[in-house]
Order: sequence, then C-alpha cells, then structure tokens
Amino acid sequence: MDLRKVTKSMNSKKTYHHGDLRQALIEEAIALVAEQGMSNWSLREVARRIGVSHTAPYRHFTDRDALLAAVAERGFQKMSQFLRASLVEIPNRHSQKLQAIGVAYVQYAIAHPSEYEVMFRYQKNEPQHSALTEAANQTFAILVDVIEKGQENGEFRQENPTELACVSWSLVHGLSMLLIDGRLNVPENSTPEALAGFIAQIGIEGLKT
Repeated sequence: MDLRKVTKSMNSKKTYHHGDLRQALIEEAIALVAEQGMSNWSLREVARRIGVSHTAPYRHFTDRDALLAAVAERGFQKMSQFLRASLVEIPNRHSQKLQAIGVAYVQYAIAHPSEYEVMFRYQKNEPQHSALTEAANQTFAILVDVIEKGQENGEFRQENPTELACVSWSLVHGLSMLLIDGRLNVPENSTPEALAGFIAQIGIEGLKT
C-alpha cells in the first residue's frame, strides 16, 4: 500500500469536510467543460477526479445541472467584480466608463472561456436557480447604471437605458464569442483589448446625444 497516496486522500477529504468541497467541484467542472463540453461528464467523474467518494458531490449539488448553475453563478459574480474594478480610477466621464467596461468584459471572457461558455450557454431553470439569475442581472445592471448616469449628465441619448445597454452588451458579447470560438483573428499589430476598445467606442458613438 502506498502510504503517501492514502495520506493525500485522507487530507483531501478532511479539507473538503471543512468547506472546500463545493469550490473544488466547481473548479473541476470548469476543467471538464474545457475538455469534454457541458454534457459529456457526470458528478461521479467530478468526484473521481478530485479524489472523493462518488456520493460526496451530493452534499452540495443535486445533479450536474445544479453544479453547472453554480459555475455560471460564480462566473457572473467574478465578472461583476472585474467590471467594477475597471471603473475605479476612471474620471466622471461615462463614455470612458462604458468603454472600460467593454474592454474588461472581453478580457474576462477570453481569460475564462470555459466558465464563460457555461455562463451563457447553460440553459438554466430560473425558479430552481434564482441565485444564478440574480447574479446575471447584477452584472448587466452595472452596464445599465453607467448608461443611466451618462444620461443624467447629458452624455447619452434619452432612450430606454436597458435597451441601450443591450446594444452595448451585444457588441462585446459577440466579439467575445467570436474570439473564444476562433472565428475572428485579431488584426496584426493589435490586441483583443484594443479591438474591444475600438468596437466599444463605435457603439458609444451611437449612444451619444
């Protein structure tokens, strides 16, 4: 018997018992999505890969869908933090803030492609996964809030701010998916961030008064 493996397994299970199992399951699910897509694996496989019993995941998730919902929820929470952080040092010019959000959005998406895929391609059951819906809505609300404040100081046209936010979101979301899927090559002497900034700026021009 390999005592090192036994010790490692015991230590892992002890750690998970104290609250890290849920996080480990989410991280491993993201890895499996990258390797196999969203539908070609089971909770049993997740458990096997992190070295716990096949029943351990059920302490936190009823099935694979619940685990995917948790992946998406955490993704939106982290994206929200990243978008807000991009605004911290920008002066009170909301067109600049909107452009910063666009760049940060694309940065986050291409840095976390598997997580991003789950965030937007997982078909959620809203009544069952209300926390996911709330996390997604809070992320979108960051964009709406910047547009509303830009309208207040006369930077943006006085139209439905949610609809204007949808226009801006569609641009950066489309760019993110094209980059992640390898459908768009970044021009020479450019970067994804520069391209995102340019596309966001084009969109902002259409929002101005």
